[in-house]
Amino acid sequence: MMKPLRSLFQPNILLPIAGFTGVIVVWWIIALFRHEMMPTPPEALIKNLDFILNPFYHRGPGDLGLGWLLLASLRRVCIGFLLGAVVAIPLGIWIGLSHGAWLALNPIIQIFKPVSPLVWLPIALAIFNSAEPSAIFVIFITSLWSTIINTAEGVSNVPQDYLEVAQILEMPRWKQLVKVVLPASLPYIFTGLRISLGIAWLVIVAVEMLTGGIGIGFFVWDEWNRLNVSSVFLAVFVIGLTGLVLDYALAKLQAIITHRPTRA
Repeated sequence: MMKPLRSLFQPNILLPIAGFTGVIVVWWIIALFRHEMMPTPPEALIKNLDFILNPFYHRGPGDLGLGWLLLASLRRVCIGFLLGAVVAIPLGIWIGLSHGAWLALNPIIQIFKPVSPLVWLPIALAIFNSAEPSAIFVIFITSLWSTIINTAEGVSNVPQDYLEVAQILEMPRWKQLVKVVLPASLPYIFTGLRISLGIAWLVIVAVEMLTGGIGIGFFVWDEWNRLNVSSVFLAVFVIGLTGLVLDYALAKLQAIITHRPTRA
């Protein structure tokens, strides 16, 4: 009986609870001073009970539960992120292996990397003339830079001893890539992927606020226009928890593939 109770007081459980409690307390204090606009945590919980208890309701066109909106946003992020990974990882490997590729592509990467992802939205709308592919395109662009840079860094940092042993064993070039370069670079590649996925999830909310339609970002904007701040707070927690789950899942996948524990 005492063992489960003692486990609750472990730092890895107690400290996150303390941090979360601190956020709730700060929110509550601010709400007391701005009560005409800001709900307290209990008020927000009561007002959002329908969203929480019925996340997958469907009451007609445009009136969907939060679960459906979340799935719509996740679908866009997954498509754009996977397309970005398919392009970024081979490019990063090429840049890491070839000094000529680095000279040719590094200036392009350094120019476009600092550009806000939202700047690409008008260009995407001009190309596709539709919000859905435009949102996916912005996520695709967003997912490129961190993955390319980290992959190239990982490939270029493969220990020279590994490559020399592979050459002594007369491994073909493709086999060196598969058996030596890729396994040694995987921690860097996954670091880039995790950063890219986090940014992609952040950006999709802003993109949906601008383009409208179905998604968690449009839900935030729509609820704010109705001055329903309680639902905005709910969306903040849903977005944050979803981002946490996405990063945790990718960290676990990294641990399985690389056979190394990660700090998820």
